[in-house]
Formats: sequence, structure tokens, C-alpha cells
Amino acid sequence: MTDVLRRGRASLAFGFFAQGVAFALLVTRIPAIQDRYGVSDALLPVFLAAVPILAGVGSVGTEHLVKRVRPSRLLRWSQPVVLLALLGVGTGGPGQVAVLAVALGVFGLAVGALDASMNMLGVSLQRSYGRSIMLGFHAVYSLGAILGASLAWAGAHWHLALWVSYLPVVAVLLPAALVGSRWYVDGEPVPAPERTAEQGTVVFKLLLPLCLVMMFAYIGDSTVSNWSAKYLKDVLGSSEQLATVPYNVYMVTTLVGRALGDLGVRRFGAVAVVRLGAVVAAGGFAVVAAAPGAWAGMLGFTLLGLGLCVLVPQTFAAAGRLFPGASDAAVARLNIFNYVGFLVGAPLVGALGDAWSYRGAMLVPMVLVLVTLGYARSFSAQPDRYGGGHERPRTADVGRGSNGL
Repeated sequence: MTDVLRRGRASLAFGFFAQGVAFALLVTRIPAIQDRYGVSDALLPVFLAAVPILAGVGSVGTEHLVKRVRPSRLLRWSQPVVLLALLGVGTGGPGQVAVLAVALGVFGLAVGALDASMNMLGVSLQRSYGRSIMLGFHAVYSLGAILGASLAWAGAHWHLALWVSYLPVVAVLLPAALVGSRWYVDGEPVPAPERTAEQGTVVFKLLLPLCLVMMFAYIGDSTVSNWSAKYLKDVLGSSEQLATVPYNVYMVTTLVGRALGDLGVRRFGAVAVVRLGAVVAAGGFAVVAAAPGAWAGMLGFTLLGLGLCVLVPQTFAAAGRLFPGASDAAVARLNIFNYVGFLVGAPLVGALGDAWSYRGAMLVPMVLVLVTLGYARSFSAQPDRYGGGHERPRTADVGRGSNGL
């Protein structure tokens, strides 16, 4: 393993970490943002929906840009834009809704490019390493999200203005990200003799199972992030203070699961890890739906973190394996379903909860996660032309790169 690859891995990991911090600082301070700008409850969902929609647009644009510009260059400049847009969200004042709209719009477009290019580099690095490292990148993202949420809590606790909370973070992360970007490593194209025509272009029919898994995973994730506190308080009768704990527990177990997940993939293969993750996540939703009290509900959210955490990183990795000659385009298209799941998840559970019951609503993401089991073979190390395949036991989940590493 060369020093170039090691430095590339470390610098990309820092990029994932910085993005986790920035995104958590935005989403956990939404009530404060609403109060600062005087956004009505009716208008707030429009702003919140606009961010993932524009992120999807940014991801689509990235697919076309990487034909002319290396993913490392897109990542190098999209990350500072995301951080500056975050700071822009905190600089406006009461009544300056246009400032908020512009800042969130820039944030959404840039984060789409950032997410896509970041995972493109992760997939290509994993191919060069010849073993599973993708979960580790997402583990570092989870660590950043935990830190960002903690900083947001401190800002709210000390009643700091948004720009006061955001400025030190941006001042530290932005130059560090720019310096670290010097060591990003772009993957080398797969040599033509080693790929088929289908592997050199993205066939959406073959990518669709992975797109559905990505969407189902984010429906589950958005269910936890948007409804865990309300569910624990209103359905399971917890205190308001205790209701804040499930999401933190979920993030910590997500970090633990991702930190250990690469070892599981190397030992048992991606298919087995994805199947186990889906079963554990479905069990978590079942425990949440049937929980007699708050602590049982907490156990369910713990299981959800351990189960859902492996699905997204492995879905990106599987897209890279399925289309080794067009992995950048595959990752960009797959990334769109990240935002589709985020958009669908929260309204779906809310509508079902109001029309039926919140316990019953938790069974819907459970069923969707179980559907992942039917697509598990798409995560095989050696996919066939129909998107299925057979798994090599106890081997790395990626093929060797052309450089033999």
C-alpha cells in the first residue's frame, strides 16, 4: 500500500468528517433558524424540502461535470461552498427570508455535488485498496455528525447567535479541508479489456435494486431523525428530556456499527453484512412498534442504528463494483435516491401516524427494510449481467485494481 493511497484515504476521511459536522449543525438548529428569520410553520416545510431537492439537482449535475472535471477537484471546491453557505444561514436577521432562501439554495446544490464526489472518491479508493474501507469513511461522517450535534446543543444551551455558533467551526474546517484536499486521490479508469460494455455505461435497470435499497435506508433513517423524540414522548410516555436521547443513541450505534462493519465485510462478504443489517434494522422497528415503554423503545432505536448503518456505504460500494468502468456516474445517480428517501420518509410516517397510529406507521419502514433482503445479491462481489451474482466467501468485497494493489 503506497503512501499516496494512505494520504488520500486520510484526507478523504477528513472530508467526510467535516461534512458530518456541517450537516448536523444545520439540521439540529432548524428551530433556531426558524425563530431567527421569523419563518412561519406553513413556510418551513417548503424550505426544508428545497434543500434535498436542490441536492438531487447538484448530484445530477455532478454526473455530467465529472466527464470533464475530476471528482477530487469538485470535492475540493464544493466543501468550502457548503461551509460558507452554512455560515450564510446564520448571518441573516428577522424578516430577511431571501437571505435564508439563497443560503439554503447554495447549501443544497453544493451538498449534492459534495456527497456525490465524496462517495465517488471513496468507491475508487476502495477499488485501489482491494478491500472494504467504505464503511470507515461513513463512520467518520457519523463521528462528525455527533460532534456537530453536540456543538449545536452547546449553542442552544448558551443561547448563542447562529453566526457565533457557526463561525468558529467554519474558520477551522474550511482551511483544513482545503489543505487536506491536496492529497485526494482520483481512481484510475478500469482498463477496457477488463470490462464489458454494460460495465462501461450505467444501465439503470441494473442499478435500480441498489437505488431502492438506498431509498429504503434513508426512509428508515429519516424516520428516526424526525420522529424518534415525538414517538418516545407522545406514544411511549417518556419525559421531554428522555425524548432527546434516542437520536443520540442511534448516532452512537451507527458510528460503532460502521467502525466495525469493514471487518465484517472482509470476513463474511458484503451480501451477508447487508442481510444481517436489514434483519437487525427490521427487528429494531418491530421493537419500537411493540415497545411497552420508553426504555424498550430505546432498545429498538439502538438496534436501528446497528442495522441501518451498513446499508448506505455498501450500496455505494456495490454500484462501483457493478459498473467498474462508470462508477462515478453510477454513484451520482444512486446518490439522488438518498434525497428521495429523505423527502419521502418523514411525511410518510407523519401521514400514517395521523391517519392510523404511530405504532402502525413504524411497521412501514420495517417492511421496506425487509425488502432489501430480496436485493441482497446485488451487493455480490461478482455481479452477473442481471444485477445478481455469487459471493466470494471470506474475501474482500472489491476486485483488484489494475495496479495490482
